[in-house]
Amino acid sequence: MSRRITWSPSVTLVPTRGCFNACGYCSFRLPLGQARPLQPEQAEVALARRPAAAEVLLLSGEVAPEAPERQAWFARLLQLSRLALAHGRLPHTNAGPLSRREMAALGRLNPSMGLMLEGLGPAYDRLHRHAPSKRLELRLGQLEQAGRLGIPFTTGLLLGVGESWDDRVAALELLAELQGRWGHLQEVILQPWRPDGAQSRPLDAEEKADLLELIALARRLLPSEVHLQMPPNLWPLEDLPAALDAGIDDLGGIDVHDVINPAYPQPSLRALELQLAGRAWRLQARTCVHRRWWSWLPSALRVRVEWSALRLEAA
Repeated sequence: MSRRITWSPSVTLVPTRGCFNACGYCSFRLPLGQARPLQPEQAEVALARRPAAAEVLLLSGEVAPEAPERQAWFARLLQLSRLALAHGRLPHTNAGPLSRREMAALGRLNPSMGLMLEGLGPAYDRLHRHAPSKRLELRLGQLEQAGRLGIPFTTGLLLGVGESWDDRVAALELLAELQGRWGHLQEVILQPWRPDGAQSRPLDAEEKADLLELIALARRLLPSEVHLQMPPNLWPLEDLPAALDAGIDDLGGIDVHDVINPAYPQPSLRALELQLAGRAWRLQARTCVHRRWWSWLPSALRVRVEWSALRLEAA
């Protein structure tokens, strides 16, 4: 029997790169005053260019909760979510911490949502000292809030930023505890941090071995229903089978490029299939929400998800 490795055909829309955080590793953000918000016409063009993408990832910079721009920023998230649905796509929003009202409103339009935990410990504290929304208690509160609202959720760890092994274990144990309480974590991303631009480079042998050990640990610590995800452009393609052997079973949303890590090209579907050839694995396209969580969705949204899944199967 073949083992399924799932992935989501995706297109990324960036409502804005403007962000009030200034994380020590980020090359994505722009200062709020320099950013230009995505216009509906630009979103329409992006969707037209990716007709096979079932998922629309809304990946946004953050506006402070008390800022006067917050209302317009949030209205844009709702507008783009509705636009995705109008085009027969499924929105998945990752836009930083949200109030309960905001998260509930987006949850009626988004079959799934996400927020990276990133990690805990001194290394993250240093990197986030100018990032108010990256406080650990706030991120954990968001994961709890999503659980209380019954929203299928994606989170993950940013790895290789100086964190200790004990910090990693503590973060995974926190996620396992949250999953035991709410059951809403459909995916945990194990994302290696990579330098951007001219400093970009593939993982070396020591980094790969370290991550393989962590993948195996995550598979032991997290409940079996939680999918383990690795972005395939951040892992050497020739070593993909090793990551799958260790416990990765999902490759996430794959667009034609990675807006967070533009120096690391996305592998083609054909290249991924060739890596699995001869092994007891097969790639399977999925919707942004895994089937186990379909029953959690409002009925109208579930119908859209079921229809999207039928389209993926037919393709």
